[in-house]
Amino acid sequence: MARRRQIYEGKAKILYEGPEPGTLIQYFKDDATAFNAQKKGTINGKGVLNNRISEHVFTLLAGIGIPTHFIRRLNMREQLIRQVEIVPIEVVVRNVVAGSLAKKLGIEEGTPLPRTIVEYYYKDDALGDPLVTDEHILCFGWASQEELHDMADMAIRVNDFLSGLFAGIGIRLVDFKLEFGRIWDNDYSRIILADEISPDGCRLWDMTTGEKLDKDRFRRDLGGEVEAYQEVARRLGLFPEGEDSAVLDLESHRKRRGK
Repeated sequence: MARRRQIYEGKAKILYEGPEPGTLIQYFKDDATAFNAQKKGTINGKGVLNNRISEHVFTLLAGIGIPTHFIRRLNMREQLIRQVEIVPIEVVVRNVVAGSLAKKLGIEEGTPLPRTIVEYYYKDDALGDPLVTDEHILCFGWASQEELHDMADMAIRVNDFLSGLFAGIGIRLVDFKLEFGRIWDNDYSRIILADEISPDGCRLWDMTTGEKLDKDRFRRDLGGEVEAYQEVARRLGLFPEGEDSAVLDLESHRKRRGK
């Protein structure tokens, strides 16, 4: 079957036209970037793992009433999703001081925050995705007051749910980013969760050892990226105990099959 028309290519995913109006196919790549794409590389099998993890998380979130763009997983690297108009704001939820927050404020990484912080970043790689306030968002029309309220409310609900989910498997949810989109019904629009939730956009630390199980392993040249992502998937129950036969590296898989 001929490849469908490509709609958009981002740093970690490609979007193709879907089989029905209002749908897209989201393809997860193995490409890895950090520091607003200043650092680039490849993590073999990352797309497969992120596809599985994001499918699992979005399905669970739908179960608690969070509306999302996810429809179903199609294969190892692709999902069928609803087409949305992406709001140009990344919503970052922080439970523990880490990354840019530690650097900007001079607070030791790993310091628990007395309360959860919700931050907004304007999505623009050329500008370095600058931190913005709700006043900026409303002033420039990137989202309405009602949309901003919906995004913040959903972000806190997602945080509460995921913090418990990960704590149950021995992982601390340090921080994570979310993206939202609008779906339209004539002149009326509503906000739903979009993009993905995976170790690419979450800081996940082992609660016992403090070991990083996320993209910081790539950012900081720690190595073991695939193993870290696979450990998250294993703890979530996405790979049966003892199974190490998941197809992570497509090229190696094809060679083994003689194709």
